[in-house]
Amino acid sequence: MKKVFFSLIAIIAFTVSANSQTIAKNAIGLRLGDNDGFGTEVSYQRGLGDNNRLELDLGWRSNKNFNAFRLTGLYHWVWVLDGNFNWYAGVGGGVGQVNFEDNFPGYNDDSETYFYGAGDVGIEYNFDIPLMLSLDFRPEFGFGDYNDNLDLDIALGIRYQF
Repeated sequence: MKKVFFSLIAIIAFTVSANSQTIAKNAIGLRLGDNDGFGTEVSYQRGLGDNNRLELDLGWRSNKNFNAFRLTGLYHWVWVLDGNFNWYAGVGGGVGQVNFEDNFPGYNDDSETYFYGAGDVGIEYNFDIPLMLSLDFRPEFGFGDYNDNLDLDIALGIRYQF
């Protein structure tokens, strides 16, 4: 019975170690999407363990009606799909600041700060060189006059891993 028990423990330990993958300690790059006026974000990921990480994204936008920036923070769990393919899910939130032009209809204030909660689900591919491509879907729930609804964001990410 002891042999069966220890064999079972060894098989489970081998299976867990074979399916776990160490993600990059750091990755920096761009996240290219467009949901509520923000197109490109500078994205930084920091590995917190073998299968979880923190992602910080800074986006800004300027056009004839407003200037804006926002900072998003997400916690990701990462799982191996096959080989260099991973999928991930995460949760987080952020803060944004919008400065409106005086002639922008529907907004009387010159500026507004807003907060939002966000989820994140995506797939990524890690190349043999230190490059990662990802495609993710991020629903965002806003709190504020400017962003008080659900925004759905689909984005392509390209990051250098180090």
